[in-house]
Amino acid sequence: MARPDKEAAVAELAGKFRDSGAVLLTEYRGLTVAELKELRRSLAGNAEYAVVKNTLAAIAARQVGLEAFADDLKGPTALTFVSGEPVEAAKALRDFAKDNAKLVVKGGVMDGNVLDASEVDKLASLESREVLLAKAAGAMKASLSKAAYLFVAPASKAVRTVDALREKQETAA
Repeated sequence: MARPDKEAAVAELAGKFRDSGAVLLTEYRGLTVAELKELRRSLAGNAEYAVVKNTLAAIAARQVGLEAFADDLKGPTALTFVSGEPVEAAKALRDFAKDNAKLVVKGGVMDGNVLDASEVDKLASLESREVLLAKAAGAMKASLSKAAYLFVAPASKAVRTVDALREKQETAA
């Protein structure tokens, strides 16, 4: 029979899996406590970095339907439960890994899809949500301006033609 403290830990992890927009998996072997504290600080407000037991995390992942993700839980692993923007958390992990080669991003899961390390790197290379929204708004504004020009063009051409005819008649008279 499972111990109540482990059952509670699995239930808590399963809840974090459900509540998180993404969960990123890292290997932290060789990092000092100070370096882990710095990493947690860089993720603050956007994600929670937690070192958990692999067996408990695997059980929790299977409970929420992430069997493939549970198979990746080997060795000294830590989970990043992303509550904010997954891109920002992936960037923070990537940037920290550049400065500290001991941190290895192993993969993750986002929206129920399992990601490998290269896909997490691609996620980190995306622009922020605000930049993407600004680009989309600019593209829509450009399309609307072009459409407005196309709608006005025949009328303005007609006006220019009438003006040209009027001028021609005035000069002829």
